[in-house]
Amino acid sequence: VMSILLHGDAAFAGQGIVYETFHLSDLPSYTTHGTVHVVVNNQIGFTTDPRMARSSPYPTDVARVVNAPIFHVNADDPEAVVYVCNVAAEWRSTFHKDVVVDLVCYRRNGHNEMDEPMFTQPLMYKQIRKQKPVLQKYAELLISQGVVNQPEYEEEIAKYDKICEEAHARSKDEKILHIKHWLDSPWPG
Repeated sequence: VMSILLHGDAAFAGQGIVYETFHLSDLPSYTTHGTVHVVVNNQIGFTTDPRMARSSPYPTDVARVVNAPIFHVNADDPEAVVYVCNVAAEWRSTFHKDVVVDLVCYRRNGHNEMDEPMFTQPLMYKQIRKQKPVLQKYAELLISQGVVNQPEYEEEIAKYDKICEEAHARSKDEKILHIKHWLDSPWPG
C-alpha cells in the first residue's frame, strides 16, 4: 500500500493542514511510512500571483519542514512526469519518508476552468494561449517518432470520446440514486 495525496499549489502552500500533517508524518502512532504528495502547480493558485500568496519561491517549500525531497517537473512532458513519479515511489518505498512531486503546469482556462483569467493574469495568459495542449504536443512527438500514426491516434481519441458520450447519455437515464456503494465498500468473501 502506498499513500498518495493530490494537492493544488495554492492549497499546498496555504492550508495549515498540510504543514500539520507533515509534522505528524514521522510520529510513531500516526505515520504512513511515507506519502507521495503530487502537487498540481498551475503557478497562480486561484488568481493570485505567488509573490502575493506566500513568502517562499515554490509552493512546495512547506515540505522542507521534514526534509522531504521535492521534484519539480514540467507537466508538458508526460514521460518526464512518469519518470519522476517512479523515482518518488522508489524513494518512498526505500526510505519510508514523504516525497513531493511538483507538476509545474498551467490552467488553460483559469480558475475552475470557467473564469476569465485575462482580468488578473493578462501576461501569463497571453503566453498560455500560444501553447499547444499537452496531448497535442505528445501526440505529435509520438507520431514523429513512429510510435503511433495519425489514424491510430485519432482512433484512440474517438474511442475515448465515445466512452464519455455514452456515460453522459446513461447519466440522463439514471432514475434511482444509489448511495450505498459510496458510503461503504463491502468486500466479498
